[in-house]
Amino acid sequence: MSHRERRLTPAEQKRRSAFEALCAQMARTGYRQKDFLIGILQANTLSILIMLPFLALAAWLYSPFLAAGNSFFPDAQFFLLFLAVLVLLVIHECLHGLTWALFAPRHFASISFGVIWKALTPYCTCSAPLRRWQYALGTAMPTLVLGPGLILAAAALHQNSLFLLAEIMILGGGGDFLILLQLLRYRPASPDVLCLDHPYECGFVAFEKAV
Repeated sequence: MSHRERRLTPAEQKRRSAFEALCAQMARTGYRQKDFLIGILQANTLSILIMLPFLALAAWLYSPFLAAGNSFFPDAQFFLLFLAVLVLLVIHECLHGLTWALFAPRHFASISFGVIWKALTPYCTCSAPLRRWQYALGTAMPTLVLGPGLILAAAALHQNSLFLLAEIMILGGGGDFLILLQLLRYRPASPDVLCLDHPYECGFVAFEKAV
């Protein structure tokens, strides 16, 4: 989804201006720019397919702890489950920001949050270029923490509803894993590569030092 397809918020417009200035600065210092963007609708569709093996693996790991008679959808707790999903989505984005902030020179000053309301998609973005492994770690961190963490909690407490939340959080990491796949498939000609999270799109920009 490009900015021509949706109206950017004032905060996004400000980040776009800073992003364009940074791209120009990187070009002046000898870096080539390569965009790795994914459409929001494409990400929401493909994320289901790409996460199916992880969902199946989680179900297999949890199956010995499945609590018989313990509903996945307890009627009295449905609102609490819905509220928990909303809270976990916020935590998901905060984990992106926390991890990237550890590596960014200006730390949390480089982190911004937002929501693409047209696609009901919250996001976190980092305005500082990072090393590939730093960017990859921050991209994967929410799924790595929330998925296994909730599965362990569900197994320990024998609560199927917690396992359901784990599956939802794993599924919610599909867009992040699509970005990771692009990052893993990227074969730069130079070892000097920096990755910059796109300020309002799903994806990132790679800056490769010209050789």
